[in-house]
Amino acid sequence: MTRQIVLDTETTGLSAEGGDRIIELGCVELVHRKLTGNNLHLYFNPGRDSHPDALRVHGITTEFLQDKPRFDACAQDILHYLRGAELIIHNASFDVGFLDKELQLLGLPPLGEHVDSITDTLAMAKEMYPGKRNSLDALCDRLGVDNSGRQLHGALLDAELLADVYINLTRGQDALLIMDDAGSGADGQPLSSVDLSQFALPVLVATPQELAAHEDVLAQIDKASDGKTVWRTLSVAA
Repeated sequence: MTRQIVLDTETTGLSAEGGDRIIELGCVELVHRKLTGNNLHLYFNPGRDSHPDALRVHGITTEFLQDKPRFDACAQDILHYLRGAELIIHNASFDVGFLDKELQLLGLPPLGEHVDSITDTLAMAKEMYPGKRNSLDALCDRLGVDNSGRQLHGALLDAELLADVYINLTRGQDALLIMDDAGSGADGQPLSSVDLSQFALPVLVATPQELAAHEDVLAQIDKASDGKTVWRTLSVAA
């Protein structure tokens, strides 16, 4: 079973080492790239106020958090939920840094020792869209994910949006009919072979407008990489 957890946190500020704490955790489960509804959403009493700048971002007040549990009361349940999964996180170093700090305060191993792997969608997006804005909002706009309900940051809402963004970022994988060792597809169902010789596939030639748009995109990528793109070198050598 391919199990992925899309994870996001909200915190009292930007510095885990400086004493800031997690106040909200939102997790969305994907199995075989499908939403299962088996999500995890928790608020925590951090024992301190949020920095004014952080409060403006998430709007979660000290008063709201007063009756919420401490992180230590939920730590084992969180680790049980996450154990063995691939985590999908946007700007993973931030969230992982805070979770590692919470675990360290409890004398527990860091997050990476409890999960299978951690994938950073910010790093993925930077590779796919060099020189572009790659915030969660920017990716939602670029990939057609509806984020109109995101007036303030919230861990569960952001995890749900990121799940849609991740599926769109990696959608090309769905188009490839690649069989695993057991001869099954991504959904675990057997794949039947198809004789493509019976099809007459048309060749669609790009229009001048499409060629110009393609060249413009290549030029933008070439500029963002300081002229280090491989196709320029190959075209000159040819």
